[in-house]
Amino acid sequence: MLLDAAYELLGTEGSAGTSVRAVCQRAALNPRYFYESFEDLDALLIAVYDRLVEQLGQQVLAAVEATSEDPRDRVRAVMETTVAFVDDDRRRGRILYVEALGSEALNRRRIETSHALVGMVERAGAERNGSRPPGEHIATVAAAILVGGSAELVAAWLDGRIDATRDELIDDATELFLAVGDAAARIAGRRARQRRRPAT
Repeated sequence: MLLDAAYELLGTEGSAGTSVRAVCQRAALNPRYFYESFEDLDALLIAVYDRLVEQLGQQVLAAVEATSEDPRDRVRAVMETTVAFVDDDRRRGRILYVEALGSEALNRRRIETSHALVGMVERAGAERNGSRPPGEHIATVAAAILVGGSAELVAAWLDGRIDATRDELIDDATELFLAVGDAAARIAGRRARQRRRPAT
């Protein structure tokens, strides 16, 4: 009940309207119950954020598993699921992309989550393009661009700063994300060939 109440408040009124008192009033619970469940308000907000990330992750995984192994189909499934998740319930998008930046505790969690996502993207790239040579960092750079760029892209679209339909956004993002991955693989390959060249 506390999680649901905090989700509603954070997703509609933002951090400014989400206090222990407001959450307890929304949940119709005595504050004593709040402190039996959470150390403070930050802990509750992080729990709300983590629940959303877990829900999105489960949906993305299911979508990827339900599609073919073609990279384009998989990238599109990820984008389609992510955009639908935040567009179908705009409270989710506000919490993940707006309020997560305005709260110190949530921003720390957002950064931790982003780092984990970068690692996942790197591993997916390695499965597609092979393991990177020792000391090669381009895959990490590409993964960071994709993770950070996708978050900003979706946030800007939800805010109306990108004039595109949902399908147009997904199609464009899919093509550009694949292009970034392909470019990273080409750069890594070129550097590997250069390292193998005998010194003259």
